[in-house]
Amino acid sequence: MEQTTCFHCGDNCNTTVIAFDNKNFCCNGCKTVYEIFSENDLTCYYDLESAPGATPKEIEGKYDFLSQENIIDKLTEFNDGDIQIATLYIPHIHCSSCIWILENLHKLHSNISASQVNFGKKTVRITYNAKTYSLKEVVVLLSSIGYEPYISLDDFKTGQENINRSLIYKLGVAGFAFGNVMFLSFPEYFEVGEFWLEQYKHLFRWLMFAFSIPVVFYAGQDYFISAFKGLRSKILNIDVPIALGISVLFIRSTVDIIFDLGSGFFDSLTGLIFFLLLGRFFQQKTYTYLSFERDYKSYFPIAITKVNSEGEETPIPVYDIDKGDRLLIRNEELIPVDGILINGKARIDYSFVTGESETVRKVSGDKLYAGGKQTSGIIEMEALKSVEQSYLTQLWSNDVFNKNKEDGFTTLTNNISKRFTIAVLAIAFVSTTYWLFTDATKAMNVFTAVLIIACPCAIALSAPFTFGNLLRIFGKLKFYVKNASVIEQLAHIDTIIFDKTGTITSNQKSRANYEGIALSASEEQLLKNTLRGSNHPLSRTLYDILDEHQVVSLNHFEEHLGKGIEATYHQEHIKIGSASFVGSNEAPVLNTAVHVSTNNQYKGKFTFYNSYRKGLSKLFNTLKKQYDLVILSGDNEGEYANLKKLLPAKTKLIFNQKPDDKLEYIKYHQSEGAKVLMIGDGLNDAGALAQSNVGIALSENVNVFSPACDAILDASKFHQLHKFLKASKSAIQIIKWSFALSFIYNIIGLYFAVTGQLAPVIAAILMPLSSISVVVFTTVATNLKGRKIK
Repeated sequence: MEQTTCFHCGDNCNTTVIAFDNKNFCCNGCKTVYEIFSENDLTCYYDLESAPGATPKEIEGKYDFLSQENIIDKLTEFNDGDIQIATLYIPHIHCSSCIWILENLHKLHSNISASQVNFGKKTVRITYNAKTYSLKEVVVLLSSIGYEPYISLDDFKTGQENINRSLIYKLGVAGFAFGNVMFLSFPEYFEVGEFWLEQYKHLFRWLMFAFSIPVVFYAGQDYFISAFKGLRSKILNIDVPIALGISVLFIRSTVDIIFDLGSGFFDSLTGLIFFLLLGRFFQQKTYTYLSFERDYKSYFPIAITKVNSEGEETPIPVYDIDKGDRLLIRNEELIPVDGILINGKARIDYSFVTGESETVRKVSGDKLYAGGKQTSGIIEMEALKSVEQSYLTQLWSNDVFNKNKEDGFTTLTNNISKRFTIAVLAIAFVSTTYWLFTDATKAMNVFTAVLIIACPCAIALSAPFTFGNLLRIFGKLKFYVKNASVIEQLAHIDTIIFDKTGTITSNQKSRANYEGIALSASEEQLLKNTLRGSNHPLSRTLYDILDEHQVVSLNHFEEHLGKGIEATYHQEHIKIGSASFVGSNEAPVLNTAVHVSTNNQYKGKFTFYNSYRKGLSKLFNTLKKQYDLVILSGDNEGEYANLKKLLPAKTKLIFNQKPDDKLEYIKYHQSEGAKVLMIGDGLNDAGALAQSNVGIALSENVNVFSPACDAILDASKFHQLHKFLKASKSAIQIIKWSFALSFIYNIIGLYFAVTGQLAPVIAAILMPLSSISVVVFTTVATNLKGRKIK
């Protein structure tokens, strides 16, 4: 009986044969992989080798070590027993098709819930069900579709640090060949008629041909591969004209020496590839030098509370956390680093990490992962390592939290790049046709020079390098921005909305008076411990004002957004917040007040006297010239008179706004065409921050990190807000100038190429210089703008 083999994996189908598209498959998994490849015109993948979907013999058993728990713990960044997340380095990622396949892994296997590619770092971050699927199976799946991860056994690190020296090798081969071809071409240049040179002329030409073969097929292979991948995916990328230019030069030169029509253009060909690779090498070096990786180098203004051996609590920046530190995590605070729960009732929301909003209960001794959010009062934990800001930044930029905001310059750049290649090819063919009838000897040079000189790279680099450098500068100045598109959004803002408490007022200088029935020692202790668990600006202020009391573990803690907090300790129950929340019938007063009730009996209120931030009046007077200004406050109108005197006349002052009211206010104004910047508390104003075009959370010794905000501004830099906004607008001008420079370069270059005044080798030298000059221009310009902020 004839055996049927699976078209995808090559295994015998045995009793189950699934027929689809005139091909046989052993299971629905193999059929699904084939369907995905078919839908994206990737079936030529099967031409590379027979049965590519089979587990390659060389990797069978290779990854058995991934079944060991200690290795899984080292390689996974999140592992709660149900869900595991691992970031794997895949050297073979090279084009948009790779990204598409790797981001559709969930279609290949139902146990994979998400996969996200970082093209620049060649990594894929995979989330999968750990109960029914293992890390080893993930790696084998990737290997079976041709994307085997690189995993270093020495230190359990994914191999991002693996250095790729192929460009240096290719540059060496091209340089060696170019030098020898130039040497062999000297007699042709000087038209020397010496007898022996004439005798060996043909040998010299064939030697030049031999030298050019490794240059074209090894050193220049990346241009052909990229062009082929692009065309296969129906994309005309910049490598298409370069690959065409190289092909035409090589074929024409080979025909010349075969039919003895001349010495060909092997000098131009080898020189062209050598200088293209040299340019790429210098670009790579320049980009590395101007790296905008902000993960460790920039100031990340998040504070966390550290508890020392005496029980004293001190706020420290997250990057000062060391292994073994005891950390206090308040209600709604983010866990900044992996650790062990010491005490307290933990209900952790890992939606920031996994996208799943279900909370998980943890008990003392359980492991807590960075990125989780505590949702039921205060807990203490011990840090297992120092903080990884790269991980927090990666979570912040996760697609789960991305808003559907268009990146104007990204769209513009992509549109230019698509049309650019078509325009270049058209100019090359038209100008070559003209020269074939005018002076055929120049036609080949003109065709190649046009294809090489015109390059949209400089246009494509303008926005990333301008915004990237500004992100780095902002970070150093304690303004931490999520990504480049936020700066673009900031430049278009026309309305700025401020929260009042903790935003335009300073928590550190406020004072409060108590009016009401005196609190007993046990009530004061309960009040202090309840406030200890909250991150609301008024809670933090009142907590700092009250006398020290013994720290106790509360039986119950709950925070009601926009209303107040309640807690229970033994038989005592306390409510702290608005008058209506605690059950007070007292007539409203025109001051910021926090009311207290214990065991359903109203006790009294703390009345606050606000202290406004330094430079507030000057900042608002500067901003009013270009922006509509609004104060949206959850407090009553007690501060109305003070704010009227302090702020410009046209500032709108709106009070008694709950979190939902603020969100609706922003939504309404956006529907009227306003571009809104919201500045507030990262936790209490999360909805408003998420709804606004740009949301900035103000940080003042509090962990306000929230996926809802687009940026975090250190409170000490609040008075410089207008300078950051001005720098964002300047960035747009810098990009427009660099676009103009790039177009001028291309127009001048094309003029000399079309008129036959530019040799292909010179074009190859000038092409990378244009990119480097634009990068240097944008970097220098943004650095100058950055100095003005200081």
